[in-house]
Amino acid sequence: MEKVICNGKTICYLEQGQGEPVILLHGFCGSSSYWEPVLPHLHGYRFIVPDLRGHGKSDAPMGPYTIEQMADDVLMLMDELEVPKAVLLGHSLGGYITLSFAQRHSERLNGFGLIHSTGYSDSDEAKEKRLKAVSTIQGAGITDFIDSLIPGLFAPGNREIQTGSIQKAKEIGYQTPPQGAVGAALAMRERPDRRDVLSATTLPVLLVAGEKDELIPEERVFTTDHPNVTQAVISGAGHMSMMEAPQELARTMDSFLSSVFSS
Repeated sequence: MEKVICNGKTICYLEQGQGEPVILLHGFCGSSSYWEPVLPHLHGYRFIVPDLRGHGKSDAPMGPYTIEQMADDVLMLMDELEVPKAVLLGHSLGGYITLSFAQRHSERLNGFGLIHSTGYSDSDEAKEKRLKAVSTIQGAGITDFIDSLIPGLFAPGNREIQTGSIQKAKEIGYQTPPQGAVGAALAMRERPDRRDVLSATTLPVLLVAGEKDELIPEERVFTTDHPNVTQAVISGAGHMSMMEAPQELARTMDSFLSSVFSS
């Protein structure tokens, strides 16, 4: 992995290919490794795939994080790599970061997308679950938390047949520093509703839902249907199409990127 120092913090990232820049952001308790099954099926662009603050090999400072902080990390990474504009595609937590970025730094984007993510804020029930997650991580440890989290991210029909992918996702999760997982969970809990960013933008937008996603169903992904918005459903996938159906997700991403850069 490559690394840069941004505002005194180390951000590690993978880079692949040449061409127009595309930045891929992973989900909660993931890392850039989440995208490894998809990348071999994508060509013709410069893919930059960071480990988010508190995840993977990037620094994990103590204290609660904010989604805005995590979006500004991406901005600083772009500045360090001299990337004037990019397409930003975020999975789950990465989608929340993408929306914050699009709201405040739209001039740095050629387009953006949410993959199994939403513009809604957390419900009261979801906020309680975030606090329970923090309690589990601090009490039982990251391994127990990941073991309980990961299987539910996959579609019910994939939990028995994609055991290798589930184990891989767990192993990635085990590497998450506990303070990073806590910081990110609290950041998600406090994020505002950003559906207005999706409805107001004139940039090309990609919204991807998993047909069997039990965390963020289609109706919470597809909150706008303006002409600049591409909606796609990954058949049979849950919340982890990058592992459950990497070729189908790659085709969806490639079609969107082609439309962005041919217009």
